[in-house]
Amino acid sequence: ALAVSMWAGLRIVGVLAPPDEALRRRTVITGMAAGTVALIYAITLLMLRVGLQNLTSGYGWLGICAAGGLLLGVLADARSMLTGRMGSRPSGAAVAVITLSALTLTAVQTAPLLLSVRPTVWDVLLGYELPGPPTAWRLLTFWRLDTFLGVAAVAMAGAYVFAAIRLRRRGDRWPVGRTVSWVAGCLAMLAATGSGVRSYGSAMFSIHMVEHMTLNMFVPVLLVLGAPVTLALRVLPSAAHGAPPGPREWIVRAVHSPFTAFLSNPITAFVLFVGSLYAVYFTPLFDTLVRYHWGHEFMAVHFLITGYLFYWGIIGVDPGPRRLPFLGRLAMLFAVMPFHAFFGIAMMTMESSVGANFYRSLALPWVPDINADQHLGGAIAWGASEVPLVVVVTALVTQWARQDRRAAARADRHADAGYDDDLEAYNNMLRELARQRSNK
Repeated sequence: ALAVSMWAGLRIVGVLAPPDEALRRRTVITGMAAGTVALIYAITLLMLRVGLQNLTSGYGWLGICAAGGLLLGVLADARSMLTGRMGSRPSGAAVAVITLSALTLTAVQTAPLLLSVRPTVWDVLLGYELPGPPTAWRLLTFWRLDTFLGVAAVAMAGAYVFAAIRLRRRGDRWPVGRTVSWVAGCLAMLAATGSGVRSYGSAMFSIHMVEHMTLNMFVPVLLVLGAPVTLALRVLPSAAHGAPPGPREWIVRAVHSPFTAFLSNPITAFVLFVGSLYAVYFTPLFDTLVRYHWGHEFMAVHFLITGYLFYWGIIGVDPGPRRLPFLGRLAMLFAVMPFHAFFGIAMMTMESSVGANFYRSLALPWVPDINADQHLGGAIAWGASEVPLVVVVTALVTQWARQDRRAAARADRHADAGYDDDLEAYNNMLRELARQRSNK
C-alpha cells in the first residue's frame, strides 16, 4: 500500500507540475516497486490455493481492479522508460487514484475466506504436504527449488564454467578435473537443498542428517578441489595503475585479510567444524532452528562454510594463509574422525529426542517412533562421515606426492646446472677457513 500511495502521488504531481526528469525516474522506480510487491502477493495467493469463487466476490473484484490499474500504470511507466518521455496525461493520474482507492477499500473491508482448502499441520509447520513415506524415487523427484541456495548453486556453476571457457579461449590451460569437481559440488548442493532430501529432511531427522552430511562433508570437498579463487585471479584483470582497486584486488585483500587468517587457522577451523556440530544438536538451538525455513537455511549455510574452511586448510590449492605441513594436515584430518564417530554413537544411544516437540507435532504416519528415526540419523552420520574422509585422504596424499616430485625435479635441475658443485665448493671453503682459524 505504501508503494502504491507513493506511486499515485508522483503520478498526480506529474500532471500538476512541469515535466521533470528526476520525477520521471522516481515514478518509474516506485511503480516497479509496487509491481514487484503485487507480484509477490499474487504468488503467495497462488501458493495458498485461493479459490476462484473468492475472486468473483466484491472483495475479489476490488482486488482485480487494483491489480489491473497497477498493471496499466506499470506498463505505462515501462513505456516512458523506453521512450525517455514521462506521460503527463490526467488519465495516468486517474488510473493511479483508482488503483489506490480500490486497494484502500480492500484494506477496510473484511476479507472472505481465502483458502479453498483448510491448512493442515504440515502446511503450517512445513509450508507444504509430503506425498507419502520417503522412497528413493521420491527423494530424487520431489523437488522444491531453494530460491536462495539452489539459485546460488546454479549461478556458481555457470560463473565457474564461463570463467574456465574464457581462460581456455585466451590460450591458458585450466585442469578439467577442477571444473568437474566444482560443477559436481554445485550439483550436489542443488540436490541437497532442492530435491526430496530437503523436503523430507525438514520433517524427518534421519533424512535431515543425509542433507547435513552432504552439505558439511561432501559438497565442501568438491568445491575446495575446484580452486575457485585461483580461477578468479587468473581470469579477472588487474586494475590499471592509479585506478581504484577492482574485483581482483578485492579478492586478494579478502584472502589475505586478518579475518580470513583467523577463520582458516587450523585450531579455529577445527573448533568450528567439530564444535558447531555439538552446539547445534546437543543444545536447544536445534529445537528452534528446525521449526522455521530460515532455520534450515541457516544450518545449511553454516555447515557449508565450516566444511569449506576446514577442508580448505587441508586440501585447498587456492592462495591463502600459511598452511600446516602435509603430515600436520593428515593428523588434523584423523583427529576429526573420533568426534564424528562419537556424535553418531551418541545420537544412536540417546533416550531423548532432539527437536521432539516439532517432530511430534508433525505426527508423520510413517514415523511412529521419532527416537528410532533419530537412531537411524545417528547411524547415517556415523557411516556417511567415512566416505568423504577417504576422498580427502586420497587427495591429500596425491598432493603430497606431487609436491615431492616437483621438489625432486627442482633438485635435479639444480644438479644439472651445477648448483650442487658450487654449494659443495662453498662448504669446503668454509671448512678450510674454520681449520685455519683453529690452527692459529
